[in-house]
Amino acid sequence: MRSVAVVVFPGVQAIDVSGPMDVFEEANAFLPQADRYKVEVVGPKGTFTASNGMRMEAHRTYDEAVAGYDLVLVAGGPKLPDELPDTAMLDCIRRLSKISARTGSVCTGAFVLGHAGLLGGKRVTTHWQNADALAECFPDAIVDRDRIYVKDGNLLTSAGVTAGIDLALAIVREDCGPETALAVAKRLVVVAQRQGGQSQFSPYIVAPADPESPLAAISDFVMANLRSRLTVDELADHLHMSRRSFARLFSEQTRTTPAEFVENARLDAARNLLEGSHLALKEIAYKCGFGSPHRMRQVFSRRLGVTPGQYRVSFQRLDD
Repeated sequence: MRSVAVVVFPGVQAIDVSGPMDVFEEANAFLPQADRYKVEVVGPKGTFTASNGMRMEAHRTYDEAVAGYDLVLVAGGPKLPDELPDTAMLDCIRRLSKISARTGSVCTGAFVLGHAGLLGGKRVTTHWQNADALAECFPDAIVDRDRIYVKDGNLLTSAGVTAGIDLALAIVREDCGPETALAVAKRLVVVAQRQGGQSQFSPYIVAPADPESPLAAISDFVMANLRSRLTVDELADHLHMSRRSFARLFSEQTRTTPAEFVENARLDAARNLLEGSHLALKEIAYKCGFGSPHRMRQVFSRRLGVTPGQYRVSFQRLDD
């Protein structure tokens, strides 16, 4: 059987535990005995409370988990970005990561992996609200702020909360094939095969805190003129600023470059149209300023790891 350890702690997010566990349990109904998943919860001794007040008890304590697993998955919790994890848990994760086939995290569980020293040089993701904190706390990690889940070698990380279900479905797909993963997704009534590159929360174009700020003016200008070239000079002229002053102000307030901001805006607009309309790819590419479907495909593949067509399929309704 395929062995899975879900590592938990007091204050864990309950759905980070139950979501992936339900995926693996549902998969067992479609698998022969030898290929099924055996899931253990690894945590502290005795009962403890999840962040929503649910009482939990682990199958095995940190000290008792001494054998390797096919997958070690660390759940997240709302306090992880601000608190150091328990030493016994970190020792357990370090030990298991050396003897297990894959190690991963759900949501803010990535912070635990970071404190365990497992994120160095790795491309990872977490909840979009905590991505900057993760990058600041572990500067040697490559934080992808917009992926639903990321696989870098034998390290797997997912975005926030329900993205743990997407990660578990991706694992089932890799282990057991797309038919089994699709059957599980239908059983759980979720969007099947949501791609790893799918946006977490359209994080690029958001309303600035100050609607009168220069950033708000540029955001409105960019979204209203996506079909234009939108060069740095054009954006600076809109604010009556020099190119240098504009670039410095923009970098300070957005932590990105004007060119990246424009590309992100086009991606965001294209994703909205792919999710909510039946427009042809050619028309979407034109409306969003890519110029051609080929260019839009290049940007999607480079930035999100999926094509526009694959992204759209993720939102199509599942039919029996």
